[in-house]
Amino acid sequence: MARPPSSERYELSEKEKRDLTALIQAGKPLPERYRFLLFDDKREVELTWAGKTRDVCTAVLPFQTLEHIDEPRKEAKAADELAIDTGGRQVKGWTNKLIWGDNKLILSSLKSGALRRQIEDAGGLKLIYIDPPFDVGADFSMDIEIGGETFHKEPNILEQIAYRDTWGRGADSFIAMIYERLILMKDLMAEDAGIYVHCDWRVNSFIRLALDEIFGSNRFNNEIVWHYEKWTASSKMLQKNHDCILHFTKGPSWTFNERREITENLKDKYEKGYLIGGGGGSTGLVVYDKDNPKVREMIASGKYKVVYADTTGKPISDVWRIPFINPVASERLDYPTQKPQALIERIILASSNPGDLVADFFCGSGTTAAVAEKLGRKWIATDLGKFGIHTTRKRLIGVQRELKATGKDFRAFEVLNLGRYERQAYLNLPGNLTAKKKADALARKEREFRDLILRAYRAAPLENEPFFHGQHAGRLVVVGPINLPVGRLFIDEVIVECRKRGASRADVLAFEFEMSLGAFASEEAKRRGIDLALKTIPPEVFDKRAVDKGQVRFADVAYIEATPRYDKKDKLTVALELTDFSVYYSQGFVDAVTAELKEGKSEVVCHAGKLIKINKDKQGIVTQEILTKKWTDWVDYWAVDFNYESRKEIIKVEKGTGIGGSKGTLDLVPSEFEEQWTGNYIFENEWQSFRTRQSRDLELKTVAHTYAKPGRYTVAIKVIDIFGNDTMTLVPVTVG
Repeated sequence: MARPPSSERYELSEKEKRDLTALIQAGKPLPERYRFLLFDDKREVELTWAGKTRDVCTAVLPFQTLEHIDEPRKEAKAADELAIDTGGRQVKGWTNKLIWGDNKLILSSLKSGALRRQIEDAGGLKLIYIDPPFDVGADFSMDIEIGGETFHKEPNILEQIAYRDTWGRGADSFIAMIYERLILMKDLMAEDAGIYVHCDWRVNSFIRLALDEIFGSNRFNNEIVWHYEKWTASSKMLQKNHDCILHFTKGPSWTFNERREITENLKDKYEKGYLIGGGGGSTGLVVYDKDNPKVREMIASGKYKVVYADTTGKPISDVWRIPFINPVASERLDYPTQKPQALIERIILASSNPGDLVADFFCGSGTTAAVAEKLGRKWIATDLGKFGIHTTRKRLIGVQRELKATGKDFRAFEVLNLGRYERQAYLNLPGNLTAKKKADALARKEREFRDLILRAYRAAPLENEPFFHGQHAGRLVVVGPINLPVGRLFIDEVIVECRKRGASRADVLAFEFEMSLGAFASEEAKRRGIDLALKTIPPEVFDKRAVDKGQVRFADVAYIEATPRYDKKDKLTVALELTDFSVYYSQGFVDAVTAELKEGKSEVVCHAGKLIKINKDKQGIVTQEILTKKWTDWVDYWAVDFNYESRKEIIKVEKGTGIGGSKGTLDLVPSEFEEQWTGNYIFENEWQSFRTRQSRDLELKTVAHTYAKPGRYTVAIKVIDIFGNDTMTLVPVTVG
């Protein structure tokens, strides 16, 4: 039925009224055609899907600072926005942000949390580029090089959940995911900001309509065609050799810096030059071939002169011919969704100015952040994949080193997440409860929390047990506190309780353990006759689907050993040597992989802390080879903070609330903030060594560090393994 003009009122027939009443009473949906007949809706065209809503996440959580990375400079520079102290560290001005986590929560917390003020002080968010997961067949798996072999790293459960949320219902779930995030991004953008959304034929039409609806069709600026060559097997269709990048703006004005290029058809013109009339000769005469005898005669007459064309070329069009990254290019990281730097560089140069803040909320391997840093822009980059964050961190350190080597300025960046505050949100309570009701509600939530973890661990709960919470495979199980790291006192208590019961085996489950606790717990428990295992609770324990399907994996706490190497001549100088690192991971079952392996093929699996290559020859004979022959094979990256307790982690929370909470609800938009110390310290990355695609070498000893004065210091060592998981330990040193 055609929609009547807005000035006309449609009168329902008696039959229509009866039919509609019956449908409403039965709780059934009304026919779509009545939407425009009954309601005043001015939208002429709209994208719809099951469960569509403009409601967005309003949670506001503080960010946890995991690491601060700023390659030390050799000398202080003049005071400006990048204020540098005498040690060469940035102490003032915007610090770039690399954030790990769900970008829905990140965007909501950026929009209405304390960091919003920092964004505004930095000039506001001027440019967003996103490359969301528009390929329904894509996932978070990675190929990791180790021992000359390639190990296929499967996505962790958080990444699998994100994939299910994005594509579980097909296009419906994808557009619902991106729609909410686009609304949040728009609210975060400055009035003169623009956004570029990368997509291809799979979701182009959906995203275009969503952007039209959120930003307004009058804010559409360009549809860029990124043309490349990618040949596939012949089929009854034309080769798909382009992606689309949609550009919308928030307001009527935006930054635009014209970019120019020399296309193939202009090269001859620019190389040969042309003649233009001068003196008494004809004006406006253009001749391209200056080597022609007649043209040489004209030049010799003195009436004409050769003027070379403007080598900047012509303004670029909306078709960009930029090839994929060359397989041997230095920028190639072997990250599945990595885009060419030339593509991102063109966007950043065209739509931002030096000093502007740009963001990428699906950063992947960090191309946007790397290019922004090289071009003198500030940046925010976020990703759900821990391995993507780790890849980006290494890449940005490489950019810092490159800029430092050429004498150019660069900014510090910090690695953030919502970490423990997401866990605290789980226990959030309404603010209007009495003290007793609040205590009862909190106790109930904590019980539910423990029950959830025990179910994920497949442990049977223990009734009427004052200390231990469950039992699994003949071992007692205790769940540590949700908001605090498990420390030595807790471990001592576990050992005492085991001895009281005559138990010899126990597991401790916790989100966080105090640094260096692993070795102490193991040795102390073994000395007292207890087999004690420390298990880290993964974040995906909060996803009921993962728990119900038994997909949650608890990892043993990794162990780091580092040894101080004191300088025999200078009593204030010390270096740190990494001397051991042990892990215990299992990904895939050896027997199952072996049974499914085809003859003449091989597969690499992770089992019991070792990477094992399984080979099956054409006769069906199976052999196994351990690839991780030494502990260093597990280390991808390690870094050192020579004075760990020098910088407290300070967060800003809404006034009148505790750390990580708001006044009884996560829906409250905070307006005033106060600083609080979390009780933790920020890891200041002062030295690091890591493997790259070009170099697999790893230094195991730091450069010598000289302290300003004698004393006892705490050195923090962070190790990131080949899966992207990080572990820290503390080493006391005494100098002077």
